[in-house]
Amino acid sequence: MDAKKQPSLQVDYLIIGRGAAGLLAAARLQAYGKVAIVSKGGSNDSNTWVAQGGIAGVLSDDDSIEAHVQDTLAAGAGLCREAVVREVIGRGSKIIRELIEIGASFDTHRGELHLTREGGHSRRRIAHAQDATGRAIAEALQLQLQGDIIHLADHAAIDLITNYHIGDYSGSNRCLGAYLLNNEGQVLTVAARFTILATGGAGKVYMYTSNPHGASGDGIAMAWRAGCPIANMEFIQFHPTCLFHRDGSNLLLSEALRGEGAYITDARGRRFTFDYDTRGELAPRDIVARAIDHEMKKQGVDCMYLDARHLGADKIRRQFPNIQQRLQQLNLDLLHMPIPIVPAAHYTCGGINTDVAGRTAIEHLYAIGETACSGLHGANRLASNSLLECLVMADCCARRILAQTPPALRPLPTWDDSGVEPETERIPIKQNWDEIRAIMSHYVGIVRSNERLRRARRRLFVIQQEIADYFWKYPVSRDLIELRNLAHVAELIIRSAQQRHESRGLHFSTDYPERLPRAEDTILYPSQSDGP
Repeated sequence: MDAKKQPSLQVDYLIIGRGAAGLLAAARLQAYGKVAIVSKGGSNDSNTWVAQGGIAGVLSDDDSIEAHVQDTLAAGAGLCREAVVREVIGRGSKIIRELIEIGASFDTHRGELHLTREGGHSRRRIAHAQDATGRAIAEALQLQLQGDIIHLADHAAIDLITNYHIGDYSGSNRCLGAYLLNNEGQVLTVAARFTILATGGAGKVYMYTSNPHGASGDGIAMAWRAGCPIANMEFIQFHPTCLFHRDGSNLLLSEALRGEGAYITDARGRRFTFDYDTRGELAPRDIVARAIDHEMKKQGVDCMYLDARHLGADKIRRQFPNIQQRLQQLNLDLLHMPIPIVPAAHYTCGGINTDVAGRTAIEHLYAIGETACSGLHGANRLASNSLLECLVMADCCARRILAQTPPALRPLPTWDDSGVEPETERIPIKQNWDEIRAIMSHYVGIVRSNERLRRARRRLFVIQQEIADYFWKYPVSRDLIELRNLAHVAELIIRSAQQRHESRGLHFSTDYPERLPRAEDTILYPSQSDGP
């Protein structure tokens, strides 16, 4: 590609990702400078858009901030940063009421917010919009964006640009912008005073996931390559109740179903979760997911079942119309049959190491929402705290940025694709993608062991070498970008799991089944060796 013809752009605020975190950050910053917001797909290409259950907050007289804090700390298994927990939850009700003011259509009952309950919560505190809460929030936030915001849809972020990246080692590492690939194959060089990663999680690193296709850990991988420490990547939350069906493999059956009384059973109809925890179906997700996984292995079957028939047609049609419609399209029906389920990768509790405002180790680079590890979730996320974290972090991030003196923009080199060769075939990309997901699902899933992790790391090392050779030899593409990021994220999960010699929260090891008396974060630094 001729460098003179490569497009470029200068903005004050570059926001990569347009879920709840990215949208609120854009809304907060738009009055103070030029904002560009990037998405790999269209306006609905985010985990926020498909989020079903709701957003947690203290919204009733029989609840309290302290109760919500204690529920969060208990679910986090000793690894939550308590100051962060208190700040996020303390801001929760204000954020939710702001959403209502700007038009988010939460369900009501007799003029009051209808609150549901989910696993790990001691109170009903989940505000929801039927079973499409994320979409209601995203639509309300999108309406707050003004016409002069630059919307870069169908753009995939390739890499961050730092002063170290361009050979300037004077002072600390600073983010200067990013390279983006548009859907025509052109690389756009974006110079930005501040860059915000709001790219979501990495569920696609596993075979079964509730996440949309784009959840390939892009922000985490880019920040790692740029020099950011990564925290607690071993804690991948598997949602207990994802549909087990070839044609609906990412359909989540909301935890709110269990909050309203749905049962988890085996094929004989036995409610086995009480064998593992006295709270049964309402135990935290890590416990319920392990119970399902254990029963599947013990019984030698492919799935368990979610039975909501006893909830009645009125409740199902009123609160879960979208789930019911999707199931009916697959010839399944909540009203008349138990639904086959399997645990699926759902949420990345670890990520880029940040504070509650999203500040990273690189100046002028921020990470918010699921791509960050703020310390709110610890070793296991409490249900419906994720949308809350996205919004509070976005608000705090915007405040932090606006309190600073903006750095100067500087000219950046265009993307160097000299020496690349035309692609002859694309099958290596698909093959590596399938291999990574199989390795992670079989060796680094709900239950791990030292030997499984060693096997995974050895196999992944070979795949990473193949990807690196391919990346620098052939033209960059979205599939190749995502594959590269997926491989880096897989490596980070494996290495983090190898460093944790205990079982805690979402990480369960057969070699270290007990919890250590002291909880410590797993922090990986880019300077560390990444050999097999």
